Amino acid sequence: MWLLLPFVILPIVEIALFIQVGGVIGVLPTIALVLASAVAGAAVMRHQGARAALDVQRAMQEFRDPGRPMAHGALVMIAGLLMVVPGLFTSALGLLLLIPAVRSLILRQMASRVQVSGSGFSYRQGYGAEGDFGADPAGFRRGPGWRDEGVIDGEYSVQDDPPGPVREGLTDQGDGTGEQSPRRGNSGWTRH
Repeated sequence: MWLLLPFVILPIVEIALFIQVGGVIGVLPTIALVLASAVAGAAVMRHQGARAALDVQRAMQEFRDPGRPMAHGALVMIAGLLMVVPGLFTSALGLLLLIPAVRSLILRQMASRVQVSGSGFSYRQGYGAEGDFGADPAGFRRGPGWRDEGVIDGEYSVQDDPPGPVREGLTDQGDGTGEQSPRRGNSGWTRH
C-alpha cells in the first residue's frame, strides 16, 4: 500500500504544478521548460556518468574505497533520470540532487541506517592444492536463526589405486592378441 502512494501523489503534484506555472508564464514556456529539463537531464547523465566512472577508476588506482564515488555517481545518474522524466517537481528534485552537499547529506542519512551484522571468509591451509575455500570454521554462523541444511563437511584425499585385472581389449596393457602395447602409464583407466 505504501509503495503505491508515490505513484498516486506524484502525478497529482505534477499536474498541479503544470497548471500553476502555466498560469504564470504561459503554456508554451512551460512546455519549453519541461523539454529543456529533459535535454539537460540527458546531458547530465552522459557527462556526469562518465565522470563518475573516472572517479571510481581513480579511487581504485589509488587504493581508496570506491564506495563514495560510486554512491555519488549513482545519485547523479538518478538526478539526470529525474530531470528526463517529464514534470516540474521531478526536475526540481533532480536539480537538488546535483548539489554535492545535498548528495552528501543523503548519503550520510543512508549510512546511518545501514547496519552490518557480520561477514567472514575462511581459508584453512593444510590440504595441499585443494584449499578449503568457503568452508566455515566450527561454530561460525551458528547463532540465532542458524539452520542445518543437510550439508556435511568432510575431507578427502586422492590415492592411486593399483590397476584392475587386465581384461582383453579394455586397458592399455594389452591389445588382445597377447602382445603388450607400449605402456602409457599406470592410471588404470580403460581405452575404448
